[in-house]
Amino acid sequence: MGFYRKSRGKDAGFRRMLPLILFVLFGISVLVYLIRTNALSHLVIQTSDEIDERFVLRYNDAFLSSKKKADFPEQTKLSFSLEKRNRLPPRNLDLFPSLKKDHIKIVLYVHNRPQYFKVVVESLSQVEGIGETLLIVSHDGYFEEMNAIVEGIRFCQVKQIFAPYSPHLFPSSFPGVSKGDCQEKDDPKVKNCKGNADQYGNHRSPKIVSLKHHWWWMMNTVWDGLEEMQGHSGHVLFLEEDHLIFPNAYRNIQLLTSLKAKKCPYCYAANLAPSDVNSKGEGWESLVAEKIGNVGYAYNRTVWKKIHARAQEFCFFDDYNWDITMWATIYPSWETPVYTLRGPRRSAAHFGKCGLHQGQDKNSACIDNGIVSVGMEEMDKVPNINPDWNVHVFDRQSGYQAGFKGWGGWGDARDHQLCLGFASMYHVADKLAN
Repeated sequence: MGFYRKSRGKDAGFRRMLPLILFVLFGISVLVYLIRTNALSHLVIQTSDEIDERFVLRYNDAFLSSKKKADFPEQTKLSFSLEKRNRLPPRNLDLFPSLKKDHIKIVLYVHNRPQYFKVVVESLSQVEGIGETLLIVSHDGYFEEMNAIVEGIRFCQVKQIFAPYSPHLFPSSFPGVSKGDCQEKDDPKVKNCKGNADQYGNHRSPKIVSLKHHWWWMMNTVWDGLEEMQGHSGHVLFLEEDHLIFPNAYRNIQLLTSLKAKKCPYCYAANLAPSDVNSKGEGWESLVAEKIGNVGYAYNRTVWKKIHARAQEFCFFDDYNWDITMWATIYPSWETPVYTLRGPRRSAAHFGKCGLHQGQDKNSACIDNGIVSVGMEEMDKVPNINPDWNVHVFDRQSGYQAGFKGWGGWGDARDHQLCLGFASMYHVADKLAN
């Protein structure tokens, strides 16, 4: 009888708890749905400390360990919340539950030019095969209008990552402008200010150095820090917020990367457009091997490891442009000509009319009359790469070469150290483990 009474007591207790259990289970199911779709994204910034860790991606243990070793700036609340947001799974998993085998992931890096960004997203929505892959949008700073554009994407899986040490997230401290920083050509001894001038005597400008910082952080994070990239041995296609993408772009880059090993074994990458951003291509019936361009470029993990091995050179070269740094220091260090493979017609076009981070204002968005016209023809809407074509090689590579000393803007020792920190943040723990 005693056992019977205890059992009845447990049953009664369970019945009293059942409504609460059902309520909790319902709440969990709703939260999972919100995370898998777009509905929760606008809440994450305000409530990041309350994110249930069961519903976010496993955090990279190596990064946690390495942050203790690297000298990273103290984070702002917004910086920390965005870093946590980077762990969320991709959106639209309900619409695109799986990725096609051997897909090429796409990374689109942006700042705050919403007029540009809308055009690029619209062009991506028209790309054949876009629903087969994952689109990663890497943000330099947090801007509501840019975030809203991403939330509206429904044509593929999409994941957002935010550079947590973007100068735009630090209004009163490094890597933003900190108290006592030297400005322009200030003499530190006269002004009693801090900072290291570049080779031309100019001190750092946060909005300028953010270009190189964002690209380098993004590359390290995409290749070595994202769970979505684990086991991905294929190529990744990189685009910018002012690169208009043609409907045939994804199919063409698939063809080019598959042909690269056989047709152009000396090619490290594949490109959607000529290195000369003003060129539409030659229109020949042949593939083209030339210097790597910065419009629609794709390479694999093997090439990334070669780039990462030259982190010191990248981080100390006095030029705020990531691409010029690559052309003048990294590629020449490989001691052999560095080529990319592309088609004779472009599948992407640079349409920006302004440099740096101009073009945010709707009234001066650097788009002619609010319309983008790049001269796309019907043949640009379908795959136009012939696998049987030969390769025409441009032996003489024009543009920035080894020996160019850089445009400056990157002389401050703090920027050098932050850059090196990005290079080691996913690797220090691995070295300790070994």
